[in-house]
Amino acid sequence: MASTFFGLNIGQTGLYAYQSALDTTAHNISNAETAGYSRQVMEQKAGKALKVNSTYGMAGTGVSVTGVVQKREEYYDSKYWTNNTMYGEYSGKAYYMNEIESYFNEVSVDGFTTTFNSMYESLQELSKDPSSLNVRTQVVNYAKSFGEYFNTLSKNLNSIQEECNFEVRNKVDQVNSCAQQVAALTKQINTLEVTGGTANDLRDQRALLIDELSEIANISVSEKKVGAGFGVTNYVVKIDSITLVDDGNYNSLQVVPREKKANLNDVDGLYDIKWQNGQDFDMRSASLGGTLQALLEVRDGNNQFNLQGKVNAEAGDNFVTMLDSNINSMEKLNIPETGIITVGNRNYNYSGFEVAKDSGTGNFIYTFELEDTVTADAIDEQSSIGESINYKGIPYYMEKLNEFVRTFTKAFNDIHRTGQDLTGSSGMDFFSATNKVTGRDYTFGPLQGSDDYSYYDFDTFNSQTGGYYEPVPDDEPLYGSYYFMTAGSITVSEALIENTNKLATTSDITNGTEANDIVNKLIALKENKMLFPQGAPDGFFQTLVAEIGIDTDKAATFSDSQSNILDSITNQRLSVSGVDVDEEAMNLVRYQNAYNLSAKVITVMDEIYDKLINYMGV
Repeated sequence: MASTFFGLNIGQTGLYAYQSALDTTAHNISNAETAGYSRQVMEQKAGKALKVNSTYGMAGTGVSVTGVVQKREEYYDSKYWTNNTMYGEYSGKAYYMNEIESYFNEVSVDGFTTTFNSMYESLQELSKDPSSLNVRTQVVNYAKSFGEYFNTLSKNLNSIQEECNFEVRNKVDQVNSCAQQVAALTKQINTLEVTGGTANDLRDQRALLIDELSEIANISVSEKKVGAGFGVTNYVVKIDSITLVDDGNYNSLQVVPREKKANLNDVDGLYDIKWQNGQDFDMRSASLGGTLQALLEVRDGNNQFNLQGKVNAEAGDNFVTMLDSNINSMEKLNIPETGIITVGNRNYNYSGFEVAKDSGTGNFIYTFELEDTVTADAIDEQSSIGESINYKGIPYYMEKLNEFVRTFTKAFNDIHRTGQDLTGSSGMDFFSATNKVTGRDYTFGPLQGSDDYSYYDFDTFNSQTGGYYEPVPDDEPLYGSYYFMTAGSITVSEALIENTNKLATTSDITNGTEANDIVNKLIALKENKMLFPQGAPDGFFQTLVAEIGIDTDKAATFSDSQSNILDSITNQRLSVSGVDVDEEAMNLVRYQNAYNLSAKVITVMDEIYDKLINYMGV
């Protein structure tokens, strides 16, 4: 039979239970605006029934609190992390593509069209009065502005590449910081939960860090109970299938500046990402995802266009020869002067290269001077410089600018070289390129009729580095190929800037200073639809600007779409774990009433026991 005072114990369990419920509700309300907080609920059940020796058999013992648990759905968490990774990638690309597009903007600012037309308008004026020094000066100045436009464009693209590179380092630091915190929280959670219960608030903090990680890169999370006891779990976080956190242990990433460039136009010191424990980190993984993939693709993307070919060399050689390459046009060649050539699965540093045109096929034959000897025979071994990256990033657009600048300036110079200046001397290079070390202008071959012209090899050029470097006295021309002509180095020949009389306007000055056949040929170059596959020069550039616009719109569309999907998933997630203050307000009233009734039970029992003890014996 139950104790006479059994009712007091039942009322007491109600007081304790609903006091706990009120505390949990107050905690929810206090954290209604806390990022990452999951609603907590007190779980309860009827107390274990007591067997009594009476006709009714069993007696209830009140209520028992079984725990305070989170209302969190693992499915929605996993769904959120997956889509947050996609959003991180698309939003990152949209941001940087919009920045690239702004530099090519032809509508709101004076861009290529204005600069290009101004130069040709000055040439039109020159055709009317070829001997005018004032008009000649205008032509040179507008041409200089034309070159400076590309210099600025190149500098701006390089600044975006530097910005991406800086952000890569920040994201790696952020990953490491999150990994360290997740590992520390996991230790605390296991320490608290080993004795029973759930460390709800610590779990919320850990999940919030996983949210942060999921935007940076593709992550996966698994949690399994260890043994059959309380609480202890094995918590593992992987980034692109490589373990980042394993319970209280974590792995770290590091950034290592490249010693060698992958592209001619790259800024110095681009970062490669590596694991500190020596594992390989695949920066080109298609499943990397997140902001990190966006940054790496925008920074390094070349639309799968890098130098590839077959190499022949014997073990011990210091030179390798590449044949059957995919680049047989100097205008499209953007390998660095010194870099890394991959032969099969081996990497070799090269200190310089030479390119010769095959007289029969017209294809390029590349010879690379290696810093170390070849370690194994290579016969028709597939080789490459740089990586093939399936995205149109900074290197791709820089290559397009270089292709335009090289093609146009070569055609312009070739025409100008066939003319004569006001003194009757052969026409020189109108456009030149600045050597980035010495600051001198390159000369793209000897002048027609000069002593050097007859034996100069126009079909061979080299990097002018390593064994191919030859010092050139200041009083001799610095010969180079159009390989050195880039959007960043284009300029008007210094000699023309100093003396506009050297501007060639006619093929034969004996016809008079008013002869203008060379000027007319230069003017006709503007409408030459055979100069580029896209047509005339302005057609090439307009196509490039349109391509950038399409790529930017695509990135923005994907970003907006993914943002909407992520918002939908977030709402689904909040429908389970979010705090509804109206619902919590109703819970306050419910639990207050339940608490008051439990208190009433004790009051009633007190009155009964008062009668029983104080008055029955009277």
